[in-house]
This record gives sequence, C-alpha cells and structure tokens, in this order.
Amino acid sequence: MPLTLSKLGALFVATAAISVSATAHEHGEHNHFTIEHLPKVHHAGNITVAPNGKLSAYTLSVPRDMTAGNKDGRADTHLYILDEKGTSRLFIGGEGSISSLSFNQASDTLYFRAKRGDDKHTSLYAISVNGGEAYKMFGFETAIGDYEVVDDTLFFVAKAKDDAQDLKDKGFNAKVYEEDTRLNQLWSVSIKGGEATSIFSDGHVSDIDVSSDGEFVLAAVAPTNLVDDSLMERNIHTIQVSSGEVTNTIDMPGKLGEFVLHSNDNDIAIIGGADISDSSDGVLMVAQADSAELTQLTADALQHIVDITWKGRDILAVAHRGVESSVAVYDKKGKVKRTINTPEDIVVRSVAVGDDTVQLIADSPSHPRAVYAVNRNKARKVTQHNTWLNDIALAPQSTFMYEARDGEKVEGLLITPKGEAPEKGWPLILMVHGGPEAHYSDGWLTAYSMPGQYAAAKGYAVYYPNYRGSTGRGVAYAKQHQNDYAGKEFNDLVDGVDALAKAGIIDRDRVGITGGSYGGYASMWGATALTEHFAAAVAFVGISNQVSKFGTSDIPNEMHLVHSLKWPWEDNWMNLLERSPIFHAGKADTPILILHGEKDTRVHPSQSMELYRSIKVRTDTPVRLVFYPNEGHGNRRAAAQYDYALRLMRWMDTYLAEDATRQTAKPPFDLGLADKLKKED
Repeated sequence: MPLTLSKLGALFVATAAISVSATAHEHGEHNHFTIEHLPKVHHAGNITVAPNGKLSAYTLSVPRDMTAGNKDGRADTHLYILDEKGTSRLFIGGEGSISSLSFNQASDTLYFRAKRGDDKHTSLYAISVNGGEAYKMFGFETAIGDYEVVDDTLFFVAKAKDDAQDLKDKGFNAKVYEEDTRLNQLWSVSIKGGEATSIFSDGHVSDIDVSSDGEFVLAAVAPTNLVDDSLMERNIHTIQVSSGEVTNTIDMPGKLGEFVLHSNDNDIAIIGGADISDSSDGVLMVAQADSAELTQLTADALQHIVDITWKGRDILAVAHRGVESSVAVYDKKGKVKRTINTPEDIVVRSVAVGDDTVQLIADSPSHPRAVYAVNRNKARKVTQHNTWLNDIALAPQSTFMYEARDGEKVEGLLITPKGEAPEKGWPLILMVHGGPEAHYSDGWLTAYSMPGQYAAAKGYAVYYPNYRGSTGRGVAYAKQHQNDYAGKEFNDLVDGVDALAKAGIIDRDRVGITGGSYGGYASMWGATALTEHFAAAVAFVGISNQVSKFGTSDIPNEMHLVHSLKWPWEDNWMNLLERSPIFHAGKADTPILILHGEKDTRVHPSQSMELYRSIKVRTDTPVRLVFYPNEGHGNRRAAAQYDYALRLMRWMDTYLAEDATRQTAKPPFDLGLADKLKKED
C-alpha cells in the first residue's frame, strides 16, 4: 500500500532524526556548513582519458575566498593528472582558467585552452605528462573555441580578426544590435608552424569532431551567431577539409547537444531534442557522416541523456532519471546491453573513455563533484579534494514526492535541519530551478544561490522541486508547461509546499521562495499572483513582464517554439500580460528582494526594474532592488556571489522569523562587510 503524505512525513522525520543525530555526535554539535564555507567547495570536471587508458586529466574549480583577502574574480581552474593507481597530481594551479582538455594520440602530451601571461585571447597550450612547464602551442588573432589535433594538424573554431579594432580603439565603438556578422569559422594549421587556413565560413561553427585521418570534419553550424539560432537552428555538417565542401547535412529536429564521431569515421552518436518544441536536448540519437538519416533511440524514455561517448561498437551514456542517474551501454539500435554499477548515493554528470578505462564525474549529497574510476564494471571515488567536509555536520537530504492538485506526481529533494521538526514545522525556503528545462538531481545542492546546507544549519528546510517543465522525466513531462506560463508549473510549487506542511515537516506560515531566471520568474509570481502563500521572496534575474521580455531577450524564437507556442500578436498579448508578475503587483503582500546582473542579455535588467517600480508605487510592501555591475545572467565573480548569498539569507532571516510580519522593516541595505573582510597582503 502506498504511503500517504502524513505517513511519509512521519517516516521522513523519524529517519532524518536518526541520521542527523549520529552525524552530529560524530562531528560535534556546532560545526555546521556556513556561507563562508562556499569558497572551500571545489568541483572536479572536464575529465578526459588518454587513448592508452593509463592516465586521465581533469580540472578542479577553485573559488576565490573574499574573506581570506583574495582578489575578486571568477573561480580559478586547476589542472590535475590522475594515474592508474588513482593518485592525482596538481600540474597547473594558481589564477586563471583551463578548459577543453585532450590528449595526443601518443598519450604523452595534454592539450588545453587558456588565456595566460600576455595573451590577448584564449590560446591552445600543451604540457608533457612527465611534468615541466606548459607552453603555448598555438595562438590566434581571436579566441580559440572548440578544437581537435589529428596527427600534426590542429583544427579549431574561431572568428576572423576584427579589422575595425583600430577604429574602436579611437572611440568608434558603436554597436549595431544583432548585426555583427563575424561568424565562427573552421580553421586548420600545422602544429609545426605556419599560417592558419580557413576551411569553412558559410555559417556559425560551434563544435567539431574530426575523422581519424583528418579528411573531414563534423561541425555544428547555425546560420548566424545569434544565441537564438545557436539554440534552435544548429545542424551537423560533414565538411571536406581539402575543399571546404559540405558533403552531408544532418537536419536536427530540435535542439542539438553533444555529438561524437566513432573511430570508424562514419557512425555518430548525438544528443538532441525530439522535435522543434522539445525544450532541451536529452534524447539519444544515431546517424552517419555520409547520410542525412537520423534515428532517435530514446525519445519515449522517461529520462534525460546528459553525456555520451563511444565504447567499442556501443554508446556509453549518462542518463538522468528523476532525481537519480544511470550509466548505461546502448547498442546502435537503442537497446540497453548493461549498466555500470555506481554507488546509490551519487549522481553521475559525465563520462570519459580511453582504451579499457572509464572515468566518471559525480557528486552526492555529502560531497561535491569528484572523479570516479570504473573497475570491473563498478565505480569508486578516487579523488579527495573536499576532505574538510568530513568535519562538517551536514544536514540530511531526502527525496520527497507529492501529488499535485490534478493528480500528477511531482518529485523533489528536501534538505532539513538536524533533529526532529518543531511542533509547527521548520520554516521553508522553496528553491526553484531555472529553465524550466532543467532539473535537480540528488547530489550536491549548495551554492551561492542555492542555500541548502547553509540554510539548514540556521534552522530552515530547503525544498528543490522538479515541477512540470523540468527535464529528467522524459519529453512529455518537460512539455507540460508549454502554452501555460505560470499555470500548472507554478501551481506545482504551491502544491509541494502544502504537501510538506500536511506531512508536518514545515510551517505553512513561514515559507520563502527563491530562484534565478525562470526560478526568478517563479519567485516574482509567488510574491504577486500567489502572494498569500509566501512570506518572503528573493528573485534573481527573473521575468516580470512576458510582453517586454519578448522584446528585450536574445532568445525570442526559443521562447516561441518551446515555451509559449504562440507569438505575442497571435491573440496572445493579454494572456502574456496576465501571466506577468507586474499585472498582479498591486496585490503583492510578500516582501521581495530583487537582484539582477547589469549586463544580462538573456533576461534584461529592465525586467527587475519594472517589478520594483510597480510594487513600490502600488503597495507598501517591502521591496529592494540590487544590481551587480559587470555580471550577466548569473553572478560569476567571488564578491558578487558572496554578496548575493548574504543578502539572500538576511532577507529570509528577517521575514521568516517567528515574530516577523509582512510589514517588518527591511534590513539595512549595507552588508557591513568593511570590517569583516580581511585586507589583501
């Protein structure tokens, strides 16, 4: 017999109490995760395996710590080499970013992209696996994008030089909106020296894969360099190197994700969208380099493929299914031949193969992304970059599923404080993901904008719902939000809160909502149209006006094709306006903190300005607007991330306190960081 919500809640609370009690006893009562711990969280990623399978390389993201006197900037990326015994060595540390790792065929040299020293643009570097200094293998007149080295030839993607740069340096820097026609081209050059030659320039090239003999290149090509076209109009071309001729085109039915050419130089594994209205690329497909035919293998599966590679004649794929993951071996007809045994508590993000070696990047509720090695079809963790977490009493994390008002089952992840819930339940922070073509998995769920562990340490429950429109449960589930902005998808959020309250887990009167992008839209909607359900809201780069968003976003076609399904002028103006938080601003009774990057092109900062002004002039509800200079659709720099996390929690602390009212005075706008931050040496 299935558990009722009340039984499920009781079971969850009992289980949580046992696990947290043991954890607290082991690590001490007060050593909890805090905002100041965030820069210590290091994530492994970008893994690649040498062709001979004896070595692997991966990057480690290392945030800058403003409280330790670090210089502001994006997280640095360090390079590590991993041997067959599972021993990792730091090859390149310090400041800067390293990406796009690949070994040469001899497995003795590692290539990577970086901007180092006096580089004006991202260049290609190389380093011997035996150690020594990295050296620039090739620098171009513009930044190098995707690349591949075959024998002695480097194939790469880059724009041609901007001949007008001298004029720009003299002040003639006017920008003509959406008419910069400089496209990414496909180039080749000998690694022994010489001038680069453009192979293909008839379209905007993004990703490439090269045949083993270097005779042709598979290239993802869009008609322009506009983001909208890169999302909705990319196809795969087979381009002959000698002539630049396109000999085959695979016309993608929807969005295009990763594609990998087999070593037989013909078979292609692809991740793509099932059709033009599929909101994401999550279906496994196969094709051939000399044929336009495309076969979808997993279009009906209740999953989302996130990474692929060839292993022999088969395809090794990482599939996300609900909040869990699976690593499966598919044959070319889509049959699952076997799965790799992975620990039950991890979520696999990517996979890399070399010879008989398989390496994974995965995380869990108790540790950030790490490297796992597969031996005899079983994965084990081999890197230890976050051992300091062993001394932290992490809050428990569990799956919580509920039934929405129309009977749809919705799944999410719940982090709670230690011990049993208080009599009225914990205060809740509802953490809404963006997209909505995204999903939460049962892995590490704490970051500057996701308060999981540091909120739980302060006594909050944090819930991460995979509401309708989310990926991970198949194409049909992801499409359920379409032509229904703020409808079933956001009703799911309220239903989830009600289910948590009914289960005795949370206090229904002390619920806050937060999220970024589409999650920011949800937070703005929660503070206005659904204001009676939320006592606090923090909205980041959110959408407040669907009409003006269409006119200011860089993805109008994507909005139309996979979200609204109608153009605004197709008897849709009033519907869009009524599904906009500004339309409901007059009834806003939820104190709302609004934050936005000043250079956001996806959701224009004016979206936040519109809601701020509408609430401020129409109500007495506490509202604050914070802009982050030099940040876009999400904060990338350490100071902005730290500022964001502090403001998020201070707003929730103010309005979700037991004695708070909706007219409680706003906290000071100044964070008082002058005395808190250490001075640089």
